[in-house]
Amino acid sequence: MSFLSRLLGTGPDPREAVRPLWHRVVELARKPEYYSEYMVADTVAGRFDMITAILSAVMVRVEASEMRAESALLAELFVEDMDGQLRQFGVNDVVIGKRVGRLMSVLGGRLGAYRSAFANKDHAKLSEAIARNTTFSEGADEKACSEAIASDLIDFTNRLSELDDKALLKADRVA
Repeated sequence: MSFLSRLLGTGPDPREAVRPLWHRVVELARKPEYYSEYMVADTVAGRFDMITAILSAVMVRVEASEMRAESALLAELFVEDMDGQLRQFGVNDVVIGKRVGRLMSVLGGRLGAYRSAFANKDHAKLSEAIARNTTFSEGADEKACSEAIASDLIDFTNRLSELDDKALLKADRVA
């Protein structure tokens, strides 16, 4: 990219390389089973919880390939999306930065809680972290639902590990 392109912002957006993966993360977080069978609350909070869980699994996989730039770009897309969502809810510009900062902090905390469980395929540790970090529907058996989500996410991380980096970023086989 030339100096003028960078200065004027006319060059390609590097986030475009990971945008398909981000869209797939959001799509996977909306999987109906999470809300119907695993009793995640079908609310803004519950959907956010699933986005952060799926995104954490993907980021652990991306980081394992030492694609640090791509991991950062995924986090930027998360921020961009959350900013847009907050604006749709009518949050004004004065507080939006503070709220997005709080959401980034939550993502960082969840990534920290999930990282070693994903890396080590530790079902018990992941289940405990999910129980602490997921909003469930009223009356849900949170322990059983957390264990089911943990099994689903560990299967997901196994599928992610089978993909080469290029296929991962294209996200067409991420399931």
